[in-house]
Amino acid sequence: MTATEIRRRLAQKTVGVAGCGGLGSNAAMALARIGLKHFVLVDFDVVEESNLNRQYYFRNQLGEKKVKALSDNMLAVDCSLSITAWDMRLEADKVKEIFAGCDLIIEAFDRAESKQMLAESVMSCLSDKILIMGLGMAGVGKSELIRQEQWDEQVYVCGDLVSEIDEELPPLAPRVGIVANMQANLALELLLRE
Repeated sequence: MTATEIRRRLAQKTVGVAGCGGLGSNAAMALARIGLKHFVLVDFDVVEESNLNRQYYFRNQLGEKKVKALSDNMLAVDCSLSITAWDMRLEADKVKEIFAGCDLIIEAFDRAESKQMLAESVMSCLSDKILIMGLGMAGVGKSELIRQEQWDEQVYVCGDLVSEIDEELPPLAPRVGIVANMQANLALELLLRE
């Protein structure tokens, strides 16, 4: 498939990004750069200095809402993008409303409870949607342990599946970037398969 054909096919697709931190901001930027045109972004947080080590934001965006800052960064790459940005904490009762028009959803939350809520909500009320989750990206090295797995008909997981973030295993740009780009690459593969 040629680059032109890839861009033509991606222009018709919509991807939802649940969480605009390290995984979400990097995955969204990768997809914007390869020709995806329609995005739904959800996050409630603001850009903080501690985010700059792994998230696709800049010093001049400190204090901005992540959905606004990420939208601006994506539009700087491709001004023809269509981005719907939801500045909110995602709750189970809003998942269907927000992501119903998406072809697939990238899960990019920090907290296990939020990941579980989204997975359960997608499987129960959006059973025709693919969910690509990120799980296990903390720490340094061991890139060879990062992989993708299909957990069932609609759920895929990217990461090492074990490295939980804590004081001893912080989220750092290299491993976060690997997982985010793995999510974007898997999204590309699945979107082009249809």
